[in-house]
Amino acid sequence: MTQPHRGSGTRPTVVVLSADGLEPPTTLEQIREFADVRECTADTLADALPGAEILLVWDIFSGVLASAWHAADSLRWVHVAAAGVDTLLFDELRDSDVLVTNARGVFDEPIAEYVLACVLAHDKRLHETEALQRAGRWRHRETTRVAGRRALVVGTGGIGRATARLLRAVGLDVSGAGRRPSDDDEDFGCVLDSARLVDHLGDVDHLVMVAPLTDATRGMLGPAELAALPDGAHVVNVGRGELVDQDALTAQIAAGRLSAHLDVLVVEPLPEGDPLWTLDGAHISPHMSGDVTGWRDVLSRQFSGHLRTWVDGGTPGPEVDKHRGYVSG
Repeated sequence: MTQPHRGSGTRPTVVVLSADGLEPPTTLEQIREFADVRECTADTLADALPGAEILLVWDIFSGVLASAWHAADSLRWVHVAAAGVDTLLFDELRDSDVLVTNARGVFDEPIAEYVLACVLAHDKRLHETEALQRAGRWRHRETTRVAGRRALVVGTGGIGRATARLLRAVGLDVSGAGRRPSDDDEDFGCVLDSARLVDHLGDVDHLVMVAPLTDATRGMLGPAELAALPDGAHVVNVGRGELVDQDALTAQIAAGRLSAHLDVLVVEPLPEGDPLWTLDGAHISPHMSGDVTGWRDVLSRQFSGHLRTWVDGGTPGPEVDKHRGYVSG
């Protein structure tokens, strides 16, 4: 556990890692009132790090810190403006005493809303209705009652819990899958063992993947798990693309057995010519499930609040467990 920070009475130096064309944090000018700020991109991070205590990873897809680590001679805290930290972590950072925090809580409700939208779109056949309209065809159909359908949410952190609450509110029978099984969870009711995911999929209508990407979860929805899902099951992935064997899922969709809403892919943007662009039953979006209007303002304010805690001698949190790859507890 990282030791609490003690204020030194001096202005900290904050490096803001951004990218060309990316708008800076909206609270940057307020931050300058009590911290010295160095703005940089991936190309200049190594030049900006010497003497800096704090790194704000505003370019959330950048993994450049590993190659610039040699220059981090004074670094004590890294904040990632995202829920996932898989692109950031590397052995030297894990083994250091540098505090890592993330944007825990910012994306919980927006992503839960997005998952609910995917579930409703699937069961109410909204994509098919849109296609028929564009084709000028009036064709009456029946839709599926959402209440009573079974959803399994893989990932029991803040986003998974917000998703479970929202799905349960519209009548779905919701369970979770995580590292710590439980028969009496306040949000999921029952939490199943994610290490035995294949054993829990036989009656799932909607499978929601929202687990963090770690060595243990990479590829956890593989060919065997996909085959265990019943015909007509619906997969929603709002976690990381690498949680799922994308080729195996594509084959199942092409066969007409499964359908999916995928907000995250193994390669982003999805390459031109990939069958997921055009397959019936495949619905992709460009990694946007948590990006509601004003989300960057919220991220900016969150970091400013954490930084004020740091300047006042406290420890921002909650802390990311660098070996597990997410906030524990």
